[in-house]
Amino acid sequence: GVFLTFSDFVMRSLAATEPAGGIEAMQQINRKVFRTLFMVLLIGMAIVSPLMAAVTVLQGSGPATTWIIAAAVTYVVGTFGVTVVFNVPMNERLDRMAHDSAVAAAYWHRYVPAWSFWNSIRTLASVASAVFMLMAVVELA
Repeated sequence: GVFLTFSDFVMRSLAATEPAGGIEAMQQINRKVFRTLFMVLLIGMAIVSPLMAAVTVLQGSGPATTWIIAAAVTYVVGTFGVTVVFNVPMNERLDRMAHDSAVAAAYWHRYVPAWSFWNSIRTLASVASAVFMLMAVVELA
């Protein structure tokens, strides 16, 4: 839900403001996110998903196993991996800039489309992972 919200309207709204306002708002969002349930769920699922896949494989294979492995790989690579490799470094770079500087404004015009692209990738990966888990449940029912 959080990723989708950013892809759907948050980033477009921030981009529609003056760069200094959008930058300052995004810096605050990025600073506050570390103290939220979002981080618990993001990291927790990166740990739990592979464990679920491993337990399923150890219990024997079947159609549900394939779906659970697909869900785990999709989440770890497409959601968590994209976050760590792409979105977080962009956020850290933005955070080091004075929100009202010309350098930050120039970076902002590159940041918004690139960050939004990778956010959309992790949104799709999250949805796909959830669908794969639902398919596993259907197989087990």
